[in-house]
Amino acid sequence: MGTTELFNDCRYCSLVSKANGEDPIGTAGTADHWLVMEIPQPWPREMFATHPLISQLLPLLKKLILRHGIKLRPVAISSDPEYSCPGYTRIIYYRRPQTYFAQYEKQDYLVPDSETPHLAIALLDHLMGKANTLPEFDQYLQPTQHLRDILICTHTQVDLACGRFGTPLYRKLRQNFANSESLRVWKSTHFGGHKFAPTLLDLPTGQLWGHLEDEILPSLIHREGPIHNMRPFYRGWSGLGKFEQIAEREVWMQEGWQWLTYPRTGRLQRKGLPGIKRPLYSLLRYLPIQLLQMWLEKWTDDAKWADVKIQYQDADGIERQYRVRVEEYGTVLTASKSAKERNVQIEMIPVPQYRVCELVKQN
Repeated sequence: MGTTELFNDCRYCSLVSKANGEDPIGTAGTADHWLVMEIPQPWPREMFATHPLISQLLPLLKKLILRHGIKLRPVAISSDPEYSCPGYTRIIYYRRPQTYFAQYEKQDYLVPDSETPHLAIALLDHLMGKANTLPEFDQYLQPTQHLRDILICTHTQVDLACGRFGTPLYRKLRQNFANSESLRVWKSTHFGGHKFAPTLLDLPTGQLWGHLEDEILPSLIHREGPIHNMRPFYRGWSGLGKFEQIAEREVWMQEGWQWLTYPRTGRLQRKGLPGIKRPLYSLLRYLPIQLLQMWLEKWTDDAKWADVKIQYQDADGIERQYRVRVEEYGTVLTASKSAKERNVQIEMIPVPQYRVCELVKQN
């Protein structure tokens, strides 16, 4: 990991990250599926082991992710006086519809509390290809395809920065931008990247944001204004992997806001890897085994450069593509987590930074 240092003047990891100029791009994580479940607060740190619903689902979630290589990301949202219904629980399931896509397909269920674990298990069984009872829950589907859901991490128990900076952002968005006709704003549990707090997940499109400031919120919500102003806040699109996310941001800067409406995909062509990793990656990357590919991407995450192809369908349905090279160009010191108490030294670690050094639009 390199030499660690200690930063004496700040308690919150996100302030350190932002002050040192850490670029959040490429940190969105990848998801083919999102499972968003309404779970009332409080959310203790150990909730994933002690909460009665989550403890039932945890073995299935581990099996899906660790044994089947399915890229599912679970997130909890808090109950809301306007959106919630006493005696019922909301579960929103999003899935990648196809290789090229602009937003996830959404199924929004509002089920009696007693049926919540049964629906959640049915959804997970469905992902594993098991015959199950999922169609029985169609009666609880809600007509919310037109609604956009904004999730703000306020999970203080995971990292203090999420509560300190996420909660004020949630209040601003909830008060100034939430609209029963088109937009819901939720408090959520952790979805990664607390050093970029306040962090935001935008569904069904799947963009993640960090280091957010009040001034750029209208542009983020309304998707208008100077596109380059959004650059330092974009963590990436969860429909892609790390290096593809870095490439995709640069393409977005070229194409403008309409880019977010284009069905698109990305693919790694080559990686600059050391030693034995280079031939093994070239050999293994074509094997159609999901778990292997998940492991392979993690194992080769330290590549010094990557060649990426971003393919998309424009407004006329014409397929086009960009060829992009991403390279590591240095490191910055950042804090991986906030200090739990005041006047406690915060540990600093070096992290690599990346940039696009070549961008070519083809056909």
